[in-house]
Amino acid sequence: MPSISQIFTSLNAGEFSPLLEGRTDFAKYQKGLKVCENFIPLVQGPLTRRPGTYYVAEVKNSANRTALVRFEFSTTQAYVIEFGDQYMRFYRNEAQILSGMSPYEVATPYTQADLFDANGALRLKFAQSADVLYVAHPSYAPRKISRTGHTSWTITTITFLDGPYLPTNTTATTLTLSATTGSVTVTASAATFASTDVGRQIRIKHTNLWGYATITAFTSSTVVTATVNRTFGAVTASADWRLGLWSATTGYPAAVSFYGDRLFWGGSTGAPQRLDGSVVGAYETMEPTSFASGSTTDNTVIADDDALALTLNANDVNVIKSIGEDEQGLVVFTVGGEWIVRPSNQNEALTPTNIRATRSTAWGCAEPQPVRVGKPHIFVQRSGRKVRELAYVFADDGFRAPDLAIASEHITRSGIVAIAYQAQPQTIVWLVRADGVLVGMTYDRDQEAIAWHRHILGGAFQTGAAVVESAAVIPNSAGTSDQLWLVVRRTINGTTRRYVEYLTTFFDEGTAQANAHFVDCGLRYSGAPASTFSGLSHLEGQTVSILADGAARPDAVVSGGSVTLSRGTASTAIIGLGFASNMQTERIDVQGAMIQGKSKRFHEIKIRFWRTLGGQAGPSASELDDIIFRSTVDPMDAAPPLADDDFRLSWPGGYETEGRIYVRQTQPLPMTILAIMADGWTDA
Repeated sequence: MPSISQIFTSLNAGEFSPLLEGRTDFAKYQKGLKVCENFIPLVQGPLTRRPGTYYVAEVKNSANRTALVRFEFSTTQAYVIEFGDQYMRFYRNEAQILSGMSPYEVATPYTQADLFDANGALRLKFAQSADVLYVAHPSYAPRKISRTGHTSWTITTITFLDGPYLPTNTTATTLTLSATTGSVTVTASAATFASTDVGRQIRIKHTNLWGYATITAFTSSTVVTATVNRTFGAVTASADWRLGLWSATTGYPAAVSFYGDRLFWGGSTGAPQRLDGSVVGAYETMEPTSFASGSTTDNTVIADDDALALTLNANDVNVIKSIGEDEQGLVVFTVGGEWIVRPSNQNEALTPTNIRATRSTAWGCAEPQPVRVGKPHIFVQRSGRKVRELAYVFADDGFRAPDLAIASEHITRSGIVAIAYQAQPQTIVWLVRADGVLVGMTYDRDQEAIAWHRHILGGAFQTGAAVVESAAVIPNSAGTSDQLWLVVRRTINGTTRRYVEYLTTFFDEGTAQANAHFVDCGLRYSGAPASTFSGLSHLEGQTVSILADGAARPDAVVSGGSVTLSRGTASTAIIGLGFASNMQTERIDVQGAMIQGKSKRFHEIKIRFWRTLGGQAGPSASELDDIIFRSTVDPMDAAPPLADDDFRLSWPGGYETEGRIYVRQTQPLPMTILAIMADGWTDA
């Protein structure tokens, strides 16, 4: 009976699709997992337990879906904005910003019905410049959110200067003015205006002078009142006129981004494939022509730094969903493909007369705004079920967009509705599924690390697991790592609650055992020794896990907002909803030996842990034995120390064909697996 021996030196390929069960020829097969739940594969190779979440606050109205959005002025001035039904609230330094004793709040125009699409994806798109966040939504005029202090925020409708406009009129219809300045009456020779045109701009040319005005009142389809913004050249009838591109009549842009010191907008309802860029350095000025040098009467010159416009020309629908910047050009994500907009001559600047658009790939983009990870852009494909990486390939002198989830297609199958990027301490793209499951993708292209993992948060919603609905990432208060913030929907004491929580810092060599935070929706106590801990009303009626002075204590039920230890006191306590971390290897496959499908049995397993305490292991989820960490020399009145060692486990299983190893951690304690070594026999 031949012996078999295998070492899993790396577990950083993530959870594989069942479709790869037979792909033992796949280079990453032995690094992959059948189950990776509440574990995070690290770029370096180990598998570490996901840290728990910290409770911050309940959203304004738990009956409504709510979104979180990043606002980062600097690593020390970073905020999360809570968007709900016609309001914003704010968070920084791991806490909600208050005004007096109440949450600081600013009214917004965005209604609950308009914030999210049918799948639950946020319809707002953002571009930030210093303390200003520009906001796009196809049903609302573009706005900007400005910050001048922690409790000093405003949201205002942008008053664009001189544009953008539709193409110049080509019909016989003329516009006549009652005056050249001030409040004027504009009369059209044929039906031209709609009641929803109030706020829309009109540009009219007399000889060489373009003047423009903003419509303030509607009288009829041929008569409106307007306020002149730039003096008109005459009052006579003119067929040279242009109406504003954006309005309640024609819709508003759905996407926004910076590129080349211009602010770009695109994807309005009336012109879904059109892009408009501002004047260089003047983000709210959209004038398409300038005055000739030294002239005050000729503003028909098209200067290089004037606003520019471009329509994506294609044989199929290419509605613009998002815009991003790249060193190769402006990246435009549409429902029909991914376009690159850049100068016709790449050695020159992007100008109104030196611009071209090329469709680079044809996958199409879904609603979530893509994120840039290093050089590539990570985006959700149009169906919502694939995640792609758009990156320039020098050998092709073009872009490719490979499917990043091809080895883990089952993880994204239910659709993705939100995406956020955490750069440190581990580089992870976080995604929220339409069914409320949080998934992560450990991503480091330079190290060829792409690993998917699922995260089921502790607690429940109705009869299922807690539901994650939104995600955003900002630097933590110390500026030492990035912090994932979540909106989580839970059933608490029979009632639906939506909580804002953040993922705590990764457990590393600098974290004390007593500060190991491996509970969800938890809080931390640090102070004089105590046996009863209050302030837990957000978990009323819930069974919670307790870590007291670094030791796991028996679970307790929150009553009256408090829990009491079953014995003794603690100076440090971390209390919250427990969760299980589960991992299972793929079928064992020994290099050079054909053992697939043959009966085999492990007689000994060794697991190399780092800073770990607690857990179980066995051949399957239903056959697990405790891993014993406490030795005879450890005092019984204190927690055993964290272990950095190999643990030898006698294996309870018999002969079987798969040869998998299952590890679980349910206690509020850390676990990092460095390697797994398996010895056994096969009947081959």
